Amino acid sequence: MALKIYGVSRSRATRPLWLARELGLEYEQVPVIQSYRLPDPAAPDAPLNTASPAFLAINPNGQVPSIDDGGFVLHESLAITLYLARKHGGPLAPRDAREEALMTMWSLWAATNVEDNALQVMMHLPAAAPKHDAARAQAAVAALRRPFAALERG
Repeated sequence: MALKIYGVSRSRATRPLWLARELGLEYEQVPVIQSYRLPDPAAPDAPLNTASPAFLAINPNGQVPSIDDGGFVLHESLAITLYLARKHGGPLAPRDAREEALMTMWSLWAATNVEDNALQVMMHLPAAAPKHDAARAQAAVAALRRPFAALERG
């Protein structure tokens, strides 16, 4: 299998994993746990994690996700998804330079204007988190109204 996606679903690896499935790509998922989730990431029996020498050889930044696409190694979830969409075509790929610019713009917009509040909603909804904070979830929902209105107009 040529495409390897390094990371677990409970990380930003969700982005390239989702896109690979959406595009119908064959890939191998290599689980890499964030080292902060482990009591001792350097323990001899620790799973592959972001502080493991084996993973640091792939991504010296020690962050997931990363991909290896037939020897082409790429990091950062948005760069990976933009690359895969462009490479594999279909309805998720840009048709020209303008569409590619819009795809890049909205991807960066989501990361800078939506992601933090969306994560707050996910982490603090009563049904999703045992240590939820309903007020934080409600504040994040309110903060998302403006960027989502811009998306609807865009």
